[in-house]
Amino acid sequence: MTLDNNKRNPSNITSSEIAPKELFENRRLILKATSLIAASGLIPFPVLGNATTTPLPSGSKIIGIKKTAYGAEEKLTKYEEVTTYNNYYEFGTSKSDPAEHSKQFKPRPWTISIEGAVKKPKTIDIETLMKLAPLEERIYRMRCVEAWSMVIPWVGLPLASLIRWAEPTGNAKYIEFISANDPLTMPGARVPILDWPYVEGLRMDEANHPLTLLAVGLYGEVLPNQNGAPVRLVVPWKYGFKGAKAITKIRFVEKMPLTTWAKSGPNEYGFFANVNPNVDHPRWTQSSERRIGSGLFAGRIKTQMFNGYAEVGQLYAGMDLKQYF
Repeated sequence: MTLDNNKRNPSNITSSEIAPKELFENRRLILKATSLIAASGLIPFPVLGNATTTPLPSGSKIIGIKKTAYGAEEKLTKYEEVTTYNNYYEFGTSKSDPAEHSKQFKPRPWTISIEGAVKKPKTIDIETLMKLAPLEERIYRMRCVEAWSMVIPWVGLPLASLIRWAEPTGNAKYIEFISANDPLTMPGARVPILDWPYVEGLRMDEANHPLTLLAVGLYGEVLPNQNGAPVRLVVPWKYGFKGAKAITKIRFVEKMPLTTWAKSGPNEYGFFANVNPNVDHPRWTQSSERRIGSGLFAGRIKTQMFNGYAEVGQLYAGMDLKQYF
């Protein structure tokens, strides 16, 4: 899989829902200036690190993407909104913090360690990962536990492709994902808001489901730092916090891993985190959601069970999804 470092050409954008590239480039200039101010220590999260390091530009196109029918009928959330409204606490707790404070994070070169119940521990670099299976564009709905949602055209490969390559043993019942933890380039990780590094997990049948994606891009381009570069997990029927970003380790384990948010708030964030309109978060309703970009006065929409991906229901046959939330 090759990467074209040419800037995104607005003439190639076919959806009216995608923000013009010129608008986003103007925002980049603003954020670059903000980064310089941050380095001077004038904002709460100063951006440190090697100022001469230039990571692979987030505007780099990914060549040879296979288009799929996933979400073809959906109205996309604008590119600018997808890349500037994020939860990524390693870069800060405000929605704008990841875009503003992730400039010095370096997503390449990058390797992922494969550990635990596998035939042989090994590592895989991001370029090899991108060649394990044809890269696909899948338009998925993303539902946040805070009751807002987006529709994003992810680019990635099925997690099942990596699982086959990793060769787990029969003892592997769960997969644990560990995210990057670099306080030098991740200012939020200097603050003990959560128990770093960020840890997430899936049951093996969830991980092998065809909908489960390892995303390496969005809108046909390499993932921006603020969206989880260089590789993140996307499980569209679960709340967004299940999507581990900047994955550095994947462990195959026998017992259910203690995940970061389940550890931080066990009465609020369960391991399964399936989108369920019938089980409210203690502080937010889950029966409806606000679609980002729908307008200030647009009404809320009804949340669907499993975020509308009903085909995954068979994974939880016989389970009490109020108990196992």
